[in-house]
Amino acid sequence: MNLAELNKVAEAMVAPGKGILAADESSGTIKKRFDAINVESTEENRRDYRELMFRATEAMSNHISGVILYDETLRQNAKDGTPLARVIEQAGAIPGIKVDAGAKPLPFSPGETVTEGLDGLRERLAEYYKLGARFAKWRAVIDIAPGIPSWNCINANAQALARYAALCQEAQIVPIVEPEVLMDGDHTIERCAEVTEWTLKEVFQQLFYARVALEGIVLKPNMIISGKKCPQQASVAQVAEETIKVLKRSVPSAVPGIAYLSGGQSDVDATAHLDAMNKLGGFPWKMTFSYGRALQAAPQKAWAGKQENVAAAQQAFAHRARMNGLASKGEWNKGLEG
Repeated sequence: MNLAELNKVAEAMVAPGKGILAADESSGTIKKRFDAINVESTEENRRDYRELMFRATEAMSNHISGVILYDETLRQNAKDGTPLARVIEQAGAIPGIKVDAGAKPLPFSPGETVTEGLDGLRERLAEYYKLGARFAKWRAVIDIAPGIPSWNCINANAQALARYAALCQEAQIVPIVEPEVLMDGDHTIERCAEVTEWTLKEVFQQLFYARVALEGIVLKPNMIISGKKCPQQASVAQVAEETIKVLKRSVPSAVPGIAYLSGGQSDVDATAHLDAMNKLGGFPWKMTFSYGRALQAAPQKAWAGKQENVAAAQQAFAHRARMNGLASKGEWNKGLEG
């Protein structure tokens, strides 16, 4: 393992004004997104849609540091025959790859899951490196409901994240460590804070046991927010304050940066929360975004599967990328949304 090189990639992933595009939707998820805009989910349509974002020069070169890809996409070529990973590199961003096999039911623990995909991961990482990937992503899912999460669920997912991260660093690939406490449910912001702190502390304990070098990772956590069904929704200021408080208690300063997931928040909410945290300051890490829906919902709607809409879709993508790039520096305001 060359830690200096891993750190260089990790630092580039959280460079000021830039963040990560999560374009790693599984075939099932992208089909749901395409169904919503009446587009058939064929391999060609998936390629065309993702390529239009990767070729949005203004957005990619100025505001996107890296792109998380699905296995299919990493192996695809653009219309002109250029590998899509190369298109991303030419735009000045780093190709990455989703490597987990999804969350599966945790035995004897109703409502809880553990993420699978460790079998054969060492060999897959070696292949992904050859295909151009320089970072990877593994998502653990923690749900909040009556009686859960359990220690067993948090511990099982933390151990899997640590084993994945160690294998990535062995393969000279930066691991994005993503423990997501879901915003589904009616829990309060205080309950989200409690569960997230517990989860993060367990994850970093397991990373230590697995000898993962923190200087060569990027953390992708949820923000501390109220559950979607909670009657008392926290303000933007509360979200920023609670999130920074929990992360200060849980995340070592050796971690180069934190790239938040949007987790089902609206486009503008995800931007506003990130901006508020960066305006507050007072933390040792760079704080940026690793958004999927919050970057893609607008361009998907604008594109609608039509070639004549590509420019409009690229413009919509560029706008959201710019807004979040500003938020990553604490320079966004709602008036810029137009």
